[in-house]
Amino acid sequence: MSSIGTGYDLSASTFSPDGRVFQVEYAMKAVENSSTAIGIRCKDGVVFGVEKLVLSKLYEEGSNKRIFNIDRHVGMAVAGLLADARSLSEVAREEASNFRSNYGHDIPLKHLSDRVAMYVHAYTLYSAVRPFGCSFILGSYDKDDGPQLYMVDPSGISYGYWGCAIGKAKQAAKTEIEKLQMKDMTCRELVREVAKIIYIVHDEVKDKAFELELSWVGEITNGRHELVPKDIREEAEKYAKDSLEEEDDSDEDNM
Repeated sequence: MSSIGTGYDLSASTFSPDGRVFQVEYAMKAVENSSTAIGIRCKDGVVFGVEKLVLSKLYEEGSNKRIFNIDRHVGMAVAGLLADARSLSEVAREEASNFRSNYGHDIPLKHLSDRVAMYVHAYTLYSAVRPFGCSFILGSYDKDDGPQLYMVDPSGISYGYWGCAIGKAKQAAKTEIEKLQMKDMTCRELVREVAKIIYIVHDEVKDKAFELELSWVGEITNGRHELVPKDIREEAEKYAKDSLEEEDDSDEDNM
């Protein structure tokens, strides 16, 4: 039963006859047009990697970051409309801050992701508002629960993951993530693999320049979410570029 263009996509509060909410599907399309972000959980922490496309040579390096600090122990990587993502990062920060002032300790990530997912879901229920055009990955580490990773999409659904990807190359990135033995890896080892995956899925033809953003939270940072130090990031980028060149050379030899 076709329902495209028959008025069922004018409001987020209207179902089509075949049970779809088109405004939410369009929001997911906005995420799929965005640069790729991945998050992978390992035995001692979580590593985030984001391919931030540089649309103009005049941009200042490091501006418009797609990785946010939510709390001391929580990081967030986003794909989709950056303005929407910034708004949701503020909501998440407020939730984390309120939890600490009420209960006196850090918010568990499961609780935080559920709270923000409920907020995102509320924006799919009313015709006066539009759904958020972004997906985001939340990662944290604490002594009791260990590393945790959750992903929330524009429909307001929240899942726990060992590794996930969002953005235009999410399928290719997921395929690469599935090849990793992340349960046996440390953050230090995983940073190189995350950089390599971002370089593999980057589309050289359509998108020329990009900045690689890397952050981690785990034992290596004493449970604090931090950007990966510059020397380790550069080492990871070098490893990624060398790996790509080796693969290209082996492909040429096979031909």
